[in-house]
Parts: sequence; C-alpha cells; structure tokens
Amino acid sequence: MTVTETGGAEEQTQSPTDDAGHADAAGDTHGHEAHQHGYAKQKDQHLKRLRRIEGQIRGLQRMVEQDVYCIDILTQVSAGTKALQSFALQLLEEHLRHCVADAAAKGGPEADDKVAEATAAIARLLRS
Repeated sequence: MTVTETGGAEEQTQSPTDDAGHADAAGDTHGHEAHQHGYAKQKDQHLKRLRRIEGQIRGLQRMVEQDVYCIDILTQVSAGTKALQSFALQLLEEHLRHCVADAAAKGGPEADDKVAEATAAIARLLRS
C-alpha cells in the first residue's frame, strides 16, 4: 500500500498483487522478495505497541465526543504523534540493520536501490 499526497489530502492505494504477494507488472515490488523482514523478530512487540497507539487515537475520538478542552486534545495528539514517530524510527532502524545491510553485503544494484529506498523513507519521515 502506498500513500500519495493529492492537493493537500492523503490518498492510499494498494498495488495489485498475485497470490504470492508479488506486485504484478504494473505494481512496484520495492525489492520485497519472499524473505523475513527486519521487524519479524519483534513483530509481537510492534503489534502490542501499535495497539497502544490505536487506543490513544480512540481516546482522541472520545475526547472530541465529550467536548474536552482543545488544549487537552492537542496534548494527546502530540503524544500520539510522538508514539507513531518513535515506532517509525524503530522500524527504520530494523530495516537498515536487516534489509539494507543484507543488500549492501551482496552489493550490486540492489544495494543502491535499498539505500535509495531508505533515503526516501527518511525524507518522508522528516516531512511528517
């Protein structure tokens, strides 16, 4: 799934895939072969963390429903944003240590592609 910005709004699209999860000729695979991702060893911890973040977002919805003071809501928005940023940084570190390091060890164009992909991901994080 990719997120694109269109006129200030974000739009999510999903690339078509075959039964094996590979993108078809029109989709971009981003070099995602059928291998274990860098986050796989901590998958349960990541899911637990994401559920906590989801709870924070639901809490924001309740705060708005209950007409809570604006500044209190904004404080919680900031906390949710920080939690997502922290999660993203952890995932990025795992990607660099696993996927990018593995590609660099193999060398060739895949290594360059992985570095470019990671650089683009970092740029997106910095803009958010």
